[in-house]
Amino acid sequence: MADYHIQVLDDPDAVDPAHWDAMLASSAASTPFMRHAYLRALHASGSAVDTTGWAPRWVTLWRGRELHAAAPCYLKSHSYGEYVFDWAWADAHHRLGIPYYPKLLSAVPFTPVAGSRLMASDDRSRSALVDALWQLADAAELSSAHALFVDPPERHAFEASGWLVREGVQFHWNADDAGRPASFDALLAGMHRHKRKNIVQERRKVAEAGIEFSVHEGAGIDAGLWDFFYHCYGQTYAAHHSTPYLRRSFFEAMARTMPEHWVMFVARRAGTPVGASLVAIDRATGRAWGRYWGCTEHVPCLHFEACYYQPLAWSIAQGFVRFEGGAQGEHKMARGLLPARTYSAHRLRDPRLHDAVARHLRREGAQVDAYVDELGEHTPFRPPAAR
Repeated sequence: MADYHIQVLDDPDAVDPAHWDAMLASSAASTPFMRHAYLRALHASGSAVDTTGWAPRWVTLWRGRELHAAAPCYLKSHSYGEYVFDWAWADAHHRLGIPYYPKLLSAVPFTPVAGSRLMASDDRSRSALVDALWQLADAAELSSAHALFVDPPERHAFEASGWLVREGVQFHWNADDAGRPASFDALLAGMHRHKRKNIVQERRKVAEAGIEFSVHEGAGIDAGLWDFFYHCYGQTYAAHHSTPYLRRSFFEAMARTMPEHWVMFVARRAGTPVGASLVAIDRATGRAWGRYWGCTEHVPCLHFEACYYQPLAWSIAQGFVRFEGGAQGEHKMARGLLPARTYSAHRLRDPRLHDAVARHLRREGAQVDAYVDELGEHTPFRPPAAR
């Protein structure tokens, strides 16, 4: 650490976007969600700021005037919008009379997508960045430090510095798992008969309701479509008596600064839009991520069509290699998305709690192993020789 100078920034505009994105581009697992424009939009829109419980503390490591490592970090005053649940840990701190919040968190707010969190010019700088995160948390006497949805190789950098690794499960479609289908119909043909039949029936219900879809990419998503989508997005939260995490101005920034990373699927009945889903894409790597959706009226199976079948069909037609369906959702497996492990890293300041969490994670990890093994026995796809 002696060779590095640490700067902690509470304003994303204090970072040169070109330097940030150049470092991201050199990462093994870069995603659009770590781009400066994406993170800045979360801040500038008021979606991830101090008043919403996401106080930016971007950690940067420098040698002279050269940026060598960086991580987007936040002081969190709650655990909402993270998708890695630590409420029990907070409760344990409370029962011992130890404040759990604020905590230091390295993550992309509201975005359960795995990718690089430790952007670094080399392994040495990466290790120094891990040490810097804990040094900052410890010096401020914070309860803990966390890094969510880290790239699998990065877990080793955290483990080497004494952090605990927690495993989770999401559901992703990978072209290789599905036998590299040439079309959505070919994907269905590779499934077990009862799985294929269920999907055909669900799609038929949507079609019989008079629903047709239009697909809009990049600059083809005009302001009217963004407005309609945001209305639908808000309806999803309203149905659960909640408030959207993301402000309308965040999506305005996406349309302005990152249009090439978005595809919108709009459901229409007799020409009138009744629902929409928004998918993030990265054509350079052939990956797509299901992110948000909503509708103005209930249509049976519309959620499955808008969020899985339409994006999957589009991804296959575009030659993409992966579609990630978001956090959790075992029901996604029946629709062609298979289990994929995720990783997060954690370090707690109180030795008693750190050890207790370590024991819990060992038990939880064994449960995750058993769960993934069990899911593997229920794949929707027929063996390759039988396709």
